[in-house]
Amino acid sequence: MVYLYLGIAIVVEVAGTAALKSSVGFTKRCMVVIVAYAIAFFFLALTLRTIPVGIAYAVWGGAGMALSVISGAVLFNDVPDIPAIIVVGLILMGVVIVNTMSATTAYSGM
Repeated sequence: MVYLYLGIAIVVEVAGTAALKSSVGFTKRCMVVIVAYAIAFFFLALTLRTIPVGIAYAVWGGAGMALSVISGAVLFNDVPDIPAIIVVGLILMGVVIVNTMSATTAYSGM
């Protein structure tokens, strides 16, 4: 269930970021941005009950960044160049490695 919460946080944060670009300096669609980020942080907070903050934020940031690159290309024609695509791939590889090979993904308590 915790990864569902994290997935929701990521997707809603990317939607908020896309709405932020569309808001034209907060002159349009401001409430969409505010609500999206509030929902994203709520679900990220639920995730932090189980997953350590560093791991959760790395996944949230890495996956969110990759989805933002994709949504920017699709919605705003912000197509990344080859070096940017390579770096995004490396970041995603790091997220996958941390989640599949690191013992720190399980919450140990305080």
